[in-house]
Amino acid sequence: MACDDCQESIFKQKIGRCKSCMLQLTLLSLVGWPLWWWLYADDMSSVESIAMMFFCGAFSGLLCVHLIVLAYRKINNLK
Repeated sequence: MACDDCQESIFKQKIGRCKSCMLQLTLLSLVGWPLWWWLYADDMSSVESIAMMFFCGAFSGLLCVHLIVLAYRKINNLK
C-alpha cells in the first residue's frame, strides 16, 4: 500500500496519503454543495434534499479527515 511501515489497516495506510482520493472528494464537494443549494435549498425537508446533504457532508467530512491527517504527518515528519 502506501508504505511498508503501516501494517494496521487499509484505512490507516491510505488516510492522508491518497492524493487521488483527496482530489475526488474535493471535486465531489465542490460540485455537490452548489448543486444542493441550487436544487434543494428551498425544501430542506424533502428526501432528496436530506440525502444530498448527507452525501455532501460525508464527502466533506472525509476530505477534512484526510487533510487533518496529512497536516499531522507533515508537522511530525511521518511517512
